[in-house]
Amino acid sequence: MRAVNTPTSADPVFTGLQPSAVWAHFATLCRIPRPSKHEEALREHLHAWAKQQGLAARVDAAGNLIVSKPASAGCEAAPGIVLQAHLDMVTQKNSDTTHDFMRDPIRPVQREGWLVAEGTTLGADNGIGVSLMLAVLEDRGLVHGPIEALFTVDEEAGMGGAQGLEAGTLKGRLMLNLDTEEWGEFYLGCAGGIDVNVSRPGGAAPMPTGHTVQTLTLRGLRGGHSGVDIHEGRGNAIKLLVRVLHGLVPECGLKLVALQGGTARNALAREAFATVAVPTGSLPALNAALGRWETLLQGELSGVETGLSLKASAPEGAMPTTVIDAAEQRIWLESLHAAPHGVKRMSVKVPGVVETSNNLGVISLTPEGGSGNFMVRSLLDSGSRALAEEIVSLFSLTGTTAQTEGHYPGWAPNPQSPLLALCQRTYSERHGQQAHVQVIHAGLECGILAAGHPGMDIVSFGPTIRGAHAPGERVEIESVGRCHALLTAILAETTRLRS
Repeated sequence: MRAVNTPTSADPVFTGLQPSAVWAHFATLCRIPRPSKHEEALREHLHAWAKQQGLAARVDAAGNLIVSKPASAGCEAAPGIVLQAHLDMVTQKNSDTTHDFMRDPIRPVQREGWLVAEGTTLGADNGIGVSLMLAVLEDRGLVHGPIEALFTVDEEAGMGGAQGLEAGTLKGRLMLNLDTEEWGEFYLGCAGGIDVNVSRPGGAAPMPTGHTVQTLTLRGLRGGHSGVDIHEGRGNAIKLLVRVLHGLVPECGLKLVALQGGTARNALAREAFATVAVPTGSLPALNAALGRWETLLQGELSGVETGLSLKASAPEGAMPTTVIDAAEQRIWLESLHAAPHGVKRMSVKVPGVVETSNNLGVISLTPEGGSGNFMVRSLLDSGSRALAEEIVSLFSLTGTTAQTEGHYPGWAPNPQSPLLALCQRTYSERHGQQAHVQVIHAGLECGILAAGHPGMDIVSFGPTIRGAHAPGERVEIESVGRCHALLTAILAETTRLRS
């Protein structure tokens, strides 16, 4: 068991940051690894910490941590309020960054008012939300009604914690979700989603004689959140490299040995790698073709991607002895080339917001077999299911196994939300203007939690975070302080209501 003393920020990068309690907790989160499905060390630490604080705490059957804090004196009649954030983080790093997310701490730095992880994800999504909640739980001076703090697990890998929370567990009728990433905006709705997993057994052929093996590397893309950033037209390394391979087959006689790309279903693929064999005499033609493709793709993505690189190099390690046979190669390249990626439809009801989209997040092909993952999102449950069924149909034409799983509902907006009105009024009193009200094309746990707790009034807000789900993720330091002040003010305002 890890130590459970009140956290202090030993890392000098946090020195002087305010509010100190929030940043001290975030420093602790940076020290304790918390990939999706591996949150147990952090959960155990926080469970013990809560008990040391004199708070009731329990872990449910799904692995979520629920901490209760009684109302402050005189506020016992106020409605119960749920604070909610998730413990896990997306674990993304650049291929040239040495980092073990199961063991190594996150090493943030300060850059011009931002806290940044330069070669990895930072985990501000949703570690700042967790830290805001912990600061509230330990602060004896706050005015508030009864609080339930719900720390969910497995959000980034399928929302398993929220899905597994037993209906009716939460007693509060108001909920503040702290998992959005634009300060000055309140969120009232989000997309639902569904995964499509595709796979097929392999077909190997002997490495042909007179061929040279090369590794093709496409890297330097921005990556990002597969929902929040999908409308920007950022490059997807898998789709781009498949396009290149598809074109090189007739031009250079290319034979595919392996293809790897992407590392997370909910992140835009930044890098992809293909091991290929070409006739030795075609090597100059291959390099020339790659140069043309690089120039073409850089031009197409100009203004969106500035670092795209496409290169060939000799592979490391032992030379492969087999290639993917011609029939399997054709099936995979044709299917992946035809598969959708990006925005499918913009919302008519919520102008400027993506309604339905899809992300080709991960692919892995070898002579022994292959698999891939598509993550579909939509504000309409019927929209996500329809697009998922299109992908299943496409791959089924070739006998490839294609299955949907992990569907979760969207969160339908309620513009007449009393909690929203209270949040808007509190924000306006503090800042002299109204906050924007938005619907986000990302998966929040709100829809799932609302389904299990009918009538719960939910609003989401958070600090400004950029580059979530990609190396270089950063959080604006000042916005964290503003979030903390707004959160405590909203809690105080809710005590004027009656349950």
